Amino acid sequence: MTTPLMDTTRRPDDTAPPERSSMQGFTAWFRKHLVWIGIGALLAGLVTYLAIASVSGAKDPRPLSARNPAPDGAMAVAEILGRQGVSIAPTDTLKDTLSALSGKDNATVLLYDPKGFLDQSQVEDLTAAADRVVVVKPRLRTLNGLGPEFRPGGVVPEATRVMEPACGQEDAEAAGSVSAQGSVYSGPVVCYSPRGNGPGLYAASSDGRVIVLGSTDLLDNQHLTTEGNAAITLRTLGNNRDLVWYIPGVEDVSATTSTPTLSELAPPWLAFAGPWLALVAVLAIAWRGRRMGPLVFEPLPVVVKAAETAEGRARLYQDSRSVGRAADNLRAGTLTRLARHFNLGADATRAAIVDATAHRLGRPASEVRSVLIDLTPETEGQLVQWAQHIERMEQEATAR
Repeated sequence: MTTPLMDTTRRPDDTAPPERSSMQGFTAWFRKHLVWIGIGALLAGLVTYLAIASVSGAKDPRPLSARNPAPDGAMAVAEILGRQGVSIAPTDTLKDTLSALSGKDNATVLLYDPKGFLDQSQVEDLTAAADRVVVVKPRLRTLNGLGPEFRPGGVVPEATRVMEPACGQEDAEAAGSVSAQGSVYSGPVVCYSPRGNGPGLYAASSDGRVIVLGSTDLLDNQHLTTEGNAAITLRTLGNNRDLVWYIPGVEDVSATTSTPTLSELAPPWLAFAGPWLALVAVLAIAWRGRRMGPLVFEPLPVVVKAAETAEGRARLYQDSRSVGRAADNLRAGTLTRLARHFNLGADATRAAIVDATAHRLGRPASEVRSVLIDLTPETEGQLVQWAQHIERMEQEATAR
């Protein structure tokens, strides 16, 4: 009886364990969907970040903001004032600021407008509504709204590190010295002047309702602990129980604000000086035009003779007293003509020209060199005599 042959060939999948087969399948699926897995992970990370940011509380990245913990923020001052019982209300628009001030007779407003969004009338309205206004490093547009008694006075020199109060203001005397870089202003009461007198880093009105601080270093988190910066800031802002922390934005830009014309930008004295300057300019043009003479019309092209060019240059040398320059030109012309006459070539040296001339004249080379090369006239008379001498020498050398 014939025994049937059995199939001894087996596939690799028949001998692989189940765990290995499942791992290979997962790896193939992961490679196939790798792009979508990456996009999903990125979206999940973004959602997680936004959720954490919203839960951790709102942060304001603007400089000198009461909600900005960065070095250029002022969150430290706000936290200290809050612990001392001062109610702080951060605002972003003039409307919200005036609303926060309504019904509060004793409220302080901190105004920091680095881009100059507020105009003069808006600053005046804010000053009238608040019991006290503290303006930090105002621009000229903002400063004009505070009144004519405040004016810019320059900047603090970089070499100045510490400034003393040097005034009778109570808060400044109690705070002591400060260290800050910024602008200085003049006003009825001035403290922390870099020069000891004149404009200072702290300027206030006579009644103390308006205070101008010339540097953000007095309030920001980075420089608050330097010298007496914290003391002067806390005493200035903590005068009242309510503090409105106002940083204007683009919404405060007045819609009626238009670009000023040239007549509005021009100073008043220009209306009188302008016609006078125009008359002076016309008279100057007429004077110079008459002196130069009338215009000469001549058809082109114009051929100027060599003799006229040489005479014109000679007159220029004579007018400018350029004796040495004229002598150099005469010497160069003589040497060039002698080299051409003796066929010495364009690259002939002065020594070769002197030797050829001396040989032709039968004179010592030192004598010829003293006349052609070494002798330099210093006056116009000497120049004329020397020119005649080298001309005779050239004629004698070329005539033989």
